Amino acid sequence: MLQTALVSILVAMSIGGLFQVFLAPYFNGEKKTEERRGNLTRGKKVSKSKAQTDQDKRRKQIEESLKRLEEKKNGKQKIPFSLRLQRAGMTTSPAMFMVFSALVGLLMAAIAFFMAMPLWAIPAAFFVGAVGLPRWFLNFRKKRREAKFLKEFPSSIDIVVRGMKAGLPLNDCIRMIAREAPEPIGPEFREIIEAQKLGVALDEGLVRLYERVPLPEVNFLAIVVAIQAKSGGNLSEALGNLSNVLRERKKMKDKIKAVSQEAKSSAAIIASLPFLVMGGIYAMNPDYMTLLFTETAGNYMLAGGAFWMLCGVLVMRQMINFDF
Repeated sequence: MLQTALVSILVAMSIGGLFQVFLAPYFNGEKKTEERRGNLTRGKKVSKSKAQTDQDKRRKQIEESLKRLEEKKNGKQKIPFSLRLQRAGMTTSPAMFMVFSALVGLLMAAIAFFMAMPLWAIPAAFFVGAVGLPRWFLNFRKKRREAKFLKEFPSSIDIVVRGMKAGLPLNDCIRMIAREAPEPIGPEFREIIEAQKLGVALDEGLVRLYERVPLPEVNFLAIVVAIQAKSGGNLSEALGNLSNVLRERKKMKDKIKAVSQEAKSSAAIIASLPFLVMGGIYAMNPDYMTLLFTETAGNYMLAGGAFWMLCGVLVMRQMINFDF
């Protein structure tokens, strides 16, 4: 009898323990509290994960934009000749420019022939006239055009900054520059407007502008606008800083020019002295100098002197030219 009572008590205690463990939380609310606490914790984790994903996505977009612009900048592809003409600000077609170059080469070869120069001088004169002079002319036009662009570029950026602070959209500021800015900035920004009418995005239009005007300042403008288009940001502040940097660089450039002007003048005098002396001697005693042109030994002496003169001029040019 006693054993039966003890077994009944133990069974009842076991059933009560199981009830306390498995069913009591549902009645006293602890289980629901734990569920709510878990939901809140998971919600925070989901929110943090979503915010982190958005931030990573924005960072990836910016990195892709910078990488794309850098690849275009450092691309190893050959520059088309039509793009070289655009960079020089010329509207002539490539075929017409090549025709003019060939005519200049033929003219210089004819001059060398009628001056009774050696046979090797005739093809050399043609090469200089057809290849050397046009290449130098394009580089000269390109540098002069880039200098004009840089001179007016800060003022154009200021137009964008003031317009955006006044509430104008960026596209309206670009149209204002295209309408009011002088050459070469005005025509270049008009190209952007025309490209937009054909469906080209503004950031892509600025990348094409950098292809036509390969300046670091234009590249920075394209990068800033591309980032702003992808992820937003204070564009007016960034462009205002760019304008200040451009003006400070111009001041430094003018200062360097003033300091190096004496060295450039000395180099120009030294490089021109041999020709001035040769011209003076030829004016006083033509027969003495004519031997250099009529005799074979004189031709070799002229060729050697021209070679060493070229080496000296290139060395002086490298010494007095500053990259800034």
